[in-house]
Amino acid sequence: MMETTISGIPCQVECTYYNYTKPWRGAIQDCPSDWDYYGGTEIEFEVFDRKGYKAAWLERKLTQEDIERIELELLKDMQPDPDDYPDDGPEPDDW
Repeated sequence: MMETTISGIPCQVECTYYNYTKPWRGAIQDCPSDWDYYGGTEIEFEVFDRKGYKAAWLERKLTQEDIERIELELLKDMQPDPDDYPDDGPEPDDW
């Protein structure tokens, strides 16, 4: 769990869902889905009080600004390292 604040109240958050899709490297018509062409990241989290109990009351206080800040904080630790993926082949410029 990661420590953070919501509306100035100290709390903890835990990532419950994370999905990273690399941008498609081929022709757009060959892409399995229009959602996959540009790639993207999805993340969901739950809010807990400082003692580790689920805090729905605190989750209701989340502002859009809080959500974006917390998602960015969580993503810092979740983003894959490009070196972890094998090369998918030559870049189009290398053809």
